Amino acid sequence: MSTGGVIAIAAALYAFVGAFVGIGIGFATGKAAEATARQPEAADKIRNVTLLGCALAEAAAIYGFVIALVLLLIYKV
Repeated sequence: MSTGGVIAIAAALYAFVGAFVGIGIGFATGKAAEATARQPEAADKIRNVTLLGCALAEAAAIYGFVIALVLLLIYKV
């Protein structure tokens, strides 16, 4: 396999990060909604933790996207 093929596979794997992050954020949001329904008085704490987790996951997705772009644009597959 040539270097271009390896870079293309690596870029595709980094692109999959975005899909997995979307699934994870959806799962976390669903669980937060369940937790809020069970304990409405803890809604503020649940919201804060959920937003922090979603922000960190979204940052991972952005890093994956940037790395994929760098691999594809700099190495010109």
